[in-house]
Amino acid sequence: MKSITKAYRFFLLLAVVVLPAFSFAQVEEDSLDVEISDTATLSGAELLMPVFDSVRPKNSEQVDEILNFAKRFLGTPYHYAGSTPSGFDCSGFIYYVMGNFGVELTRSSYGLAEFGETVKLADIRPGDLMFFKGRNANSTKVGHVALVVEVTPDAIRFIHASTSRGVVIDNFKSSKYYIPRFIKAKRLDYGVSE
Repeated sequence: MKSITKAYRFFLLLAVVVLPAFSFAQVEEDSLDVEISDTATLSGAELLMPVFDSVRPKNSEQVDEILNFAKRFLGTPYHYAGSTPSGFDCSGFIYYVMGNFGVELTRSSYGLAEFGETVKLADIRPGDLMFFKGRNANSTKVGHVALVVEVTPDAIRFIHASTSRGVVIDNFKSSKYYIPRFIKAKRLDYGVSE
């Protein structure tokens, strides 16, 4: 009975301490190939993905289409009150992109902030909208909106129409400008079940 208890403790220790630490280690991509079926193999890097990747919800097909469409406008110049590919302001960009997919929204950033379900920053995912204060960091009002395109442990990347750079993608987690201006995030109902 003692040997079973020791073996159990060893495997418990292995499962709790060693395996999680190992799963985050960097592994050369081709170092471990495991055949999982006649048609697919997983590399060691895929087998050892962090837990974050295994529980992260997949984007719906419509969200992927929206994000790919939005990225077509990277580099489009900023234009105050603009809502066409010749020039966008922040809410005009979101309004134009979403309108292309039949999602009816209002035209202002503060109006957009009233749509959808509020989500915690920790639960944010691609397709969500992020709302920020405008230039005045002391304001309490929404003055800017962006569309989340990618979420990883190190980044929340969003696409938006910046007044100085036009349509660009920025990383919220490394932004000294946007972090103190963040107000809230919202998830729109795109009419698809997840």
